[in-house]
Amino acid sequence: MMAKSELHLGDCRDILPTLPDESIDLIFTSPPYADQRKSTYGGIPPDEYVEWFLPIADELYRVLKPTGTFILNIKEKVVNEERHTYVIELILAMRRRGWLWTEEFIWHKKNSYPGKWPNRFRDAWERLLQFNKAKHFKMFQDAVRVPIGGWAETRLRRLSQNDLVRDESRVGSGFGKRIANWIGRQYVYPTNVLHLATECTNRGHSAAFPEALPEFFIKLFTEEGDTVLDPFMGSGTTLAVAQRLGRNAIEIELLPKYYEQARKRIPLMDCTLF
Repeated sequence: MMAKSELHLGDCRDILPTLPDESIDLIFTSPPYADQRKSTYGGIPPDEYVEWFLPIADELYRVLKPTGTFILNIKEKVVNEERHTYVIELILAMRRRGWLWTEEFIWHKKNSYPGKWPNRFRDAWERLLQFNKAKHFKMFQDAVRVPIGGWAETRLRRLSQNDLVRDESRVGSGFGKRIANWIGRQYVYPTNVLHLATECTNRGHSAAFPEALPEFFIKLFTEEGDTVLDPFMGSGTTLAVAQRLGRNAIEIELLPKYYEQARKRIPLMDCTLF
């Protein structure tokens, strides 16, 4: 099946209302963070961020299928030497609007360069918040399994009697494990921490992320022929990955410069321009 894409030039607040109800399988996006990218997108003050984003979140809720997922890449800002609470406030406000805050993933930027400020060190991570409309949604966990790793070679060589049964935690946490479960397995499920370098092929955007980031979530929450929406497209990383994986894509970008960059990343025969 040939994937089709729609590229829209304009403000997502104007374009999202034109999309049909419950037509999207996955929303993956990284909007401008509070007071960030002022030179490109103007920046939204942290105290105004929730009010700015909620109307967009309402439209995203409308267009997402009941079985769909919304992944929001976002990060706090330090204001007056403490972390601002706009991300937490946004989560709570979205829950009040009907969203379920199902999970939180962390993107560990494993090649982040060092730095410090008087009262803190450099962040080497960003949040990826998972929201859903219903408790039961499409999820393809086998599609993102990873190699079991070198630990299994030595740990599984000699198993104790406790390893053969579900051994309850000795510290009273209520958690237990059965080490023998991993015998013979080559692949296992990942954790919710994604260890990805920030380096990517696209150097033309002020906030580009690596293709492996949207790829993980597109594989996890969609299958071929599904539709992925990114209302803050940037230079088209999500678009390029969706096309490569056989997913349809609807992408919206405010700035003509980045819209043109994205347009050049995919064949025009597979794309409708707006």
